[in-house]
Amino acid sequence: MTTAEAVGAVSDRALERYRTAERVLWAVYGLESREHLVEVPEFRCRIRVLEVGSGRPVVFVPGTGGTGPYWAPLVQELSGFRCLLVDRPGWGPSDPIDYRGHGLADVSATVLGAVQASLAAPTVDVIGASVGNLWGLGLAARRPSAVRRIVLLGGGPWREVPIPTFFRVLASPLGAIIVRLPLSKAATASQIRAIGHGPSLDAGRLDQFLAWRVSLTRETPSMRHERAMVQAYLGGRAWRSGFIPTDAELASVRHPVRMLFGTEDPTGTPAIWERFVALLPNASLDLVEGAGHMVWWDDPERVGGSVREFLEAGA
Repeated sequence: MTTAEAVGAVSDRALERYRTAERVLWAVYGLESREHLVEVPEFRCRIRVLEVGSGRPVVFVPGTGGTGPYWAPLVQELSGFRCLLVDRPGWGPSDPIDYRGHGLADVSATVLGAVQASLAAPTVDVIGASVGNLWGLGLAARRPSAVRRIVLLGGGPWREVPIPTFFRVLASPLGAIIVRLPLSKAATASQIRAIGHGPSLDAGRLDQFLAWRVSLTRETPSMRHERAMVQAYLGGRAWRSGFIPTDAELASVRHPVRMLFGTEDPTGTPAIWERFVALLPNASLDLVEGAGHMVWWDDPERVGGSVREFLEAGA
């Protein structure tokens, strides 16, 4: 049994409760999703992909705490695109994998390459968020012909960004207890407030999001699997080699890239991300005033418009 398999699996009853929470959140935005399971032979796992809409294929890779309807406000703004929402390994119904011994770019290229192959699409656009940004860049670096354009949403792991205390605690022995505790709605709201979403919380715009997020943490072992990933890549107070892209790897990504960063996102600063995008040969930074880490939740119309304009520019 691998370390990932030993972490735990989703029970049928718990998974159905979680799917119900998903359907409720999708319905708030007038959306329905179709579910596919994609085989990844190299890791002997199946990855869930939710599909919404039709048109040019866009693959979405979430950050920590994200599965399917995590993207709902942005998907609502992207009618005319075939939105393919990947649950990273171990999240929601996706099988976990053992990250040990594998660089993240290689994992990204393998898993997302399998998703692309299942679409029979020669190229895809990729939208990442937080750590999902590294997945999109990893696919582009390892399989450049597979990717057309890349959107990065919110800050993420990088050498100039201090490792969040949450991740250090998650990797510690205390983390094993934390990921098994059922989070309340109040505790979940406190986490969301800490990443820059206070105004949206106070305005009630995240009420259904919070209900879904509580279900995700209670009904699935997603955070336990995220802990296993963090443990594989975090060594003490620094990320291990193979997790953060090098300057040379960033320079190899010649695709058009747009990064959107909320000015209330505590993951780095605008100046840091200006230096980051400068390492990418064909990238730009779009600052979203007043938005937090999940930038599309605070201003979906503004973010959706920027993303649409960027993706359609390459048509």
